[in-house]
Amino acid sequence: MAEAAAGHVVLVTGAARRVGRSIAEALARAGADVVVHHHASPEEAEAAVHDFRLLGRRAVALQADLGDAGQAADLFDRAQREIGSIDWLVNSAAIFEPIDWASTSADAWDRHLAVDLRAPFLLSQAMARTRSGQAGAIVNILDWRALRPGADHLPYTVAKAGLAALTRSLALALAPSIRVNGLALGAVLPPADGGAADLSQVPSRDWTRPEEVGQVVLFLLAGSDYITGSILHLDGGRHLV
Repeated sequence: MAEAAAGHVVLVTGAARRVGRSIAEALARAGADVVVHHHASPEEAEAAVHDFRLLGRRAVALQADLGDAGQAADLFDRAQREIGSIDWLVNSAAIFEPIDWASTSADAWDRHLAVDLRAPFLLSQAMARTRSGQAGAIVNILDWRALRPGADHLPYTVAKAGLAALTRSLALALAPSIRVNGLALGAVLPPADGGAADLSQVPSRDWTRPEEVGQVVLFLLAGSDYITGSILHLDGGRHLV
């Protein structure tokens, strides 16, 4: 889908590192101009902007704490002031902590829901208000746990399950102008803390390549004008086990 994103401008949250960076790079390589959001990774964000500009794209980096409702609500407008009209949004930023029900505190609960669920809602709301009926597309990055929750990673799982419901609700609320879809991921990269990941429950017995994530996000944004309210799994079959 070379140059499939030409003429589009996208805001990708959590785009300075890891999966978010892979998504932003795939969209830039496909022709999109990119707003690279980060929370506390200024050097990585500026490096991404530098790389995307070398591809001939317009790119800017913006810092925001998505756990702060005011900053989350204002990010979309800030991005448009920097780069112009934005018609694509990828909600990728997330908090992911291995907390079970017994160790989940009120603070941990609030932090996960604020970043993983409330911020995507506020950004989508801002986008819809700004687009005023013009075409657009949103992709929410989910997790296989959102559709098959367990007892581990409790606040994260609940927040992502809420994001799955939000994805479907917004697909109805924002139709027909803005399409909203979700991408539920499995194992993509080794844990950021250096720990080992167990692939024994993954039918494919392998990682998803970060480049694949970008390719599927690009498909959901640009591949079909008739797909909305869908949640696609890219998890090696993990949600089946």
